[in-house]
Amino acid sequence: MTSPTDKRRILVLFPDEWDRAIAQDPRYRGTHEFLFEGFDLFSFPENARLFTFDALKFAEKVARRHAGTGIEAVVTSDEQFGPFLAALVSKRLGLLHTPLAAVLTIQHKYYARQAFERILPGTNPAYGLLRRNYSSPEDVPIPFPFYIKPVKAAYSVLARRVDSYAELRRHTAFGWFERAIIERLVKPFNDVMRAHSSFEEEPFSMIAEGILHGRQVTANGYARDGKVTMLGTVDSVMYPGTDHFQRFQYPSSLPPDTLSRIDQTAIKLLEGLGFEHGVFNIELRIDPASGAVRVIEINPRAAGQFYDLFERVDGYCLFDVLLDLHAGREPVVRHRQGRDAHAASFVLRDFTGDGLSRWPGQREVSSLQAANPEAHLMFYLKRGADLEREMKWLGSYRYGTFNLGGGSLEDLFRRYQQLCAQIRFHPRGHVEPSVESLLAQVAGGD
Repeated sequence: MTSPTDKRRILVLFPDEWDRAIAQDPRYRGTHEFLFEGFDLFSFPENARLFTFDALKFAEKVARRHAGTGIEAVVTSDEQFGPFLAALVSKRLGLLHTPLAAVLTIQHKYYARQAFERILPGTNPAYGLLRRNYSSPEDVPIPFPFYIKPVKAAYSVLARRVDSYAELRRHTAFGWFERAIIERLVKPFNDVMRAHSSFEEEPFSMIAEGILHGRQVTANGYARDGKVTMLGTVDSVMYPGTDHFQRFQYPSSLPPDTLSRIDQTAIKLLEGLGFEHGVFNIELRIDPASGAVRVIEINPRAAGQFYDLFERVDGYCLFDVLLDLHAGREPVVRHRQGRDAHAASFVLRDFTGDGLSRWPGQREVSSLQAANPEAHLMFYLKRGADLEREMKWLGSYRYGTFNLGGGSLEDLFRRYQQLCAQIRFHPRGHVEPSVESLLAQVAGGD
């Protein structure tokens, strides 16, 4: 029998729902001990800590608390604070970590664009800074239409296409409370950036980026000892006529030569950025006319939402890659040895802003999971001001996520449709997509 002292001790920073769920998986019982530091940015009252959060003090305090306690690795899948704080804490504990300089460059979208242009010219759209105190059309750096997004943001917050100056002004008109939240979301990165880099452009501005067209994908990989290994590409499929994710589907339906070009693009960029260690994913679009691979952004972290997609199809869990890599072990990966031929993370969205048709109780949610043991279900229950803010900041309300697998695409989509039909609290007006329409999306390359 394994004694508690024999367990691998893993420190998880800013765990989200995917991290907490995987940490409770029976496979780790008796072999791992997970310790959590940080708070949930998306649930009250935990997120109230944002208003007093000091990133530099947090890193020092966490490192002191866990020094000499046998921590084997510090990991994170958090997009907002996790990557740069994991690098700081790991360094202080003498553990393997992603180079902080690479993390700061990647997460500052303006400096990231400059780096992409230097390393691999032609992968960028047109881009430019829109400073937070802009006041006239002359301050806008590139022609409309374009995507506007915060220089430092996460989870597509405030990222939106704008077609005119009036639309831009409406999108960036924030009340005092919204401004306070945005300031506090960006301040931790700014504090670390000021203390550990020579960057001069503040991360409180926004960046305008030319509109990229074509299939969107997310390529996943890791770096160890400076060598980049690609794991697989996920198709990022949008709700028809929108730029909101409907599902993340693995494996990609793109042809092998395109997937090879995606891998080579990712490898060159990550190596050029000095990303010598860590898990990453990179969002890209494939230009429909030229076939050119264009970069949306790089995320210097694992995608928790993808943990079990790779397990279902390839037979290994992306979380294990994260654990082994930061503990100094060579990750064990496989190819197409999972129980399913296809897997997807489906995202349920409300575009009306009306919210759920009724508020479900925990028993009802638990019953749905119990009735679908092969699925991984997450629900995000919001209403009132929280719902209004999500509609403004994201353009839709993500109220659920289903991770499923299937022996074929038709089987996968049918399981999704059947699960949707079991939910009794969809927003009014919800229409379940047909299996045929989902298959047509794949055939049409949408």
